[in-house]
Amino acid sequence: MSIIKYIIDEMKGSIDIRSKVNEGTTFHVILDMKRVNVAEQEMKLPCWDVLVVDDDEELCRTAALSLKEMGMNVDCASSGHDAIGMAEQKHAEGKDYHVILLDWKMPEMDGLATARRIREKLGNSIPVLLISSYDWTDIEKEARGAGISGFISKPLFKSTLFHGMKAFAEENTVDLIADNSNSDWSGKHILLAEDNELNWEIADALLSEKGFSVDWAENGQICVDKFKNSKPGHYDIVLMDIRMPVMNGYEAARALRALDRPDADIPIIAMTADAFSEDIQNCMACGMNAHIAKPLDIKNVLRVIQKYIK
Repeated sequence: MSIIKYIIDEMKGSIDIRSKVNEGTTFHVILDMKRVNVAEQEMKLPCWDVLVVDDDEELCRTAALSLKEMGMNVDCASSGHDAIGMAEQKHAEGKDYHVILLDWKMPEMDGLATARRIREKLGNSIPVLLISSYDWTDIEKEARGAGISGFISKPLFKSTLFHGMKAFAEENTVDLIADNSNSDWSGKHILLAEDNELNWEIADALLSEKGFSVDWAENGQICVDKFKNSKPGHYDIVLMDIRMPVMNGYEAARALRALDRPDADIPIIAMTADAFSEDIQNCMACGMNAHIAKPLDIKNVLRVIQKYIK
């Protein structure tokens, strides 16, 4: 309560508390805040088929309504078992869901168990996003191991859903070639900013196998320096980690965009484990073009790259 009171005081607000024994307590907070005018017409997403899975029927209903208003087709499931059956049915019809939104805390079969079963039956091609009010950092390792592609924090406001889904809309997997495993990317140059040597080695091996020439930048500053010292047009795309020493990915992206050279509009793709909707929004705000969640699925990486370079 002391923390809440401090925050309200700092915001020049007031708090009124009324309590009765055996009845409960009511808190009434008044804050003077400006309303943010969100341009509803800008919240448009592809006409994708989406499955929302949550045992809270009201949450499913409101999330489905928001997604439909943004242009998506939405089905709802109230349990993990129902979700698996519906996903299998769509797969058998050759019309896989484009994205599955999966609640973490559900009875009988929770979100992680459901994700594992979906991956076992359908593979890794469908993005599965976990929706939860819990802290992502507490469950990230286990969630990634279960096949979770990203995270959207509850409550599921329309803006939260939009920014969380937008990263996958940027990939535009509907319009891209479904199987790019045989594409030849020889002669294409990637600048990869990644401070973790093991992550670099994995990404380099996966991308080099497809024909890419990959240069390593151990942090954001080195990434900017290597790009500045290259001939205009040498690099075709930049893959950018976010959490790096010296200069992080956000700062590096802004620095690249500010350079006075004709290729300063080079595609920059965030490639990071930071998967909150606000992380994705921050990537776009600093000039990046798209977001790829770690751990890497090479098919998803190539789908995104294919959108920006030919």
